[in-house]
Amino acid sequence: MAKSTLDKDLGKVDTLETATASRARAMAMPGLLLVFFIGAITLASLFVIEGPLSWFVIAAAVIAAYMALNVGANDVANNMGPAVGSRALSLGGALVIAAFCEAAGAILAGGDVVNTVSRDLLRPDDAMPALQFILVMMSAFLAAAMWINLATCLGAPVSTTHSVVGGVVGAGIAAAGFWVVHWPMIGAIVASWVISPGLGGLIAAALLGFVKWSILLREDRVAAARRWVPVMVGLMTGVFAMYLANKGFSRIWNPSALTVLALGLVFFLIGWGMSRPWVAERARHIENRRKHIANLFTVPLIFAAALLSFAHGANDVANAVGPLAAIVAAAETGSSEVGRVALPLWVLVIGAIGIAVGLALFGPRLIRMVGEKITRMDAIRAYCVALAAAITVLIASALGLPVSSTHIAVGAIFGVGFLREALMNKGVPNPAVQPTSLFLRVDKLNKTPEDAIAKAQKRERRQLVRRRHALGIITAWIVTVPAAGTLAGLLYLLMQAFADF
Repeated sequence: MAKSTLDKDLGKVDTLETATASRARAMAMPGLLLVFFIGAITLASLFVIEGPLSWFVIAAAVIAAYMALNVGANDVANNMGPAVGSRALSLGGALVIAAFCEAAGAILAGGDVVNTVSRDLLRPDDAMPALQFILVMMSAFLAAAMWINLATCLGAPVSTTHSVVGGVVGAGIAAAGFWVVHWPMIGAIVASWVISPGLGGLIAAALLGFVKWSILLREDRVAAARRWVPVMVGLMTGVFAMYLANKGFSRIWNPSALTVLALGLVFFLIGWGMSRPWVAERARHIENRRKHIANLFTVPLIFAAALLSFAHGANDVANAVGPLAAIVAAAETGSSEVGRVALPLWVLVIGAIGIAVGLALFGPRLIRMVGEKITRMDAIRAYCVALAAAITVLIASALGLPVSSTHIAVGAIFGVGFLREALMNKGVPNPAVQPTSLFLRVDKLNKTPEDAIAKAQKRERRQLVRRRHALGIITAWIVTVPAAGTLAGLLYLLMQAFADF
């Protein structure tokens, strides 16, 4: 009885501590946001060139800061969610690693130049006046940020790239008419809604299937792990070397395809060679159980999540602040024909800090959603998701396919979940459902123990992938472009009326 009372008291203390931490965080949030926005305004004021459009640049810097917050809150969850869901990282540890790696990737390896999305998506007969172009970009940018903010509140991971695309299309139509849009590009983006999650899911399922048949379904799992885990680590090392060379370090290095392949092979051999003694040593102290085998993937998973965050910060910072760079160029030159524009360091700093702050303040909700709500994760499944995301981006880049990192990561999570269901339907045993672990009840509802086992396995299959989350996420993906576009069109009309006034 005393133990029960003590447990209750400790539970109350834990609840009180959680509530206190949550309240302290809520109280600190407005202050942190205010400091960040003031800092963005200060940076813009220091570096913007004086002119008739300088005030629009300062306003765009505030919108860029808001957008960066939302990119951090929504997009980064795709990289860290599986690691948190598998318990390889605590939520606090994931936030620290992701914030550091995202900021480092954005500042150290952020894109040197960015193609303005307006050039690819909008094809006006005549060049837009500079002010009209700035208003189009500002309204598109703000609409994208507002949509991502709403999606984050609803717990839906959406593509920031597609949000910006929708915003530019909607604002462009409002500014210059329906035919100003380059619709073949929109068709390619719509195709990516299917390509991204489908390709990511297939690759993640293939990786998980390989691990299952080469290690987990073997009689001596430990011996199989000694042979194949170093191969998986080497594959991760080689893939991420190619990923970073091809996507992450474009600002400072632009290697040829042959160089990227050679780099991948070299780092595969390095990763395989260095991990062999580490895996052999760890394998000496583990049992022939799935849980113990999964622990061998924990450290590689943490490295994979960190590398994904670094590459995301380097590659996707343009989504957060690219339109701001275009606005700065238009304001300085007085022309909308900006083409490829440089990303100034002060713009990168706003994007990097904003992504880190947005992740810390608003990221936990989406991290839990991606890592825990769709399907059950462990270190092996999460590792396959992270590796599949990097492989898919590499393949898509080589083929010139427009894909979304958000769609890829979420598709990979669904891929590993549906593979587990398929294996159960084919009769592959699931360690989670064993006769010895079931509390069998043989009565008029369950006439035999076999009936009880079958019903339990059927219940387990239904729980492997939560379809209601799939429906909500797919719906959010489908409405992203039209929702952001409609909002951007309305915002453009308001901004144009204000500018005319």
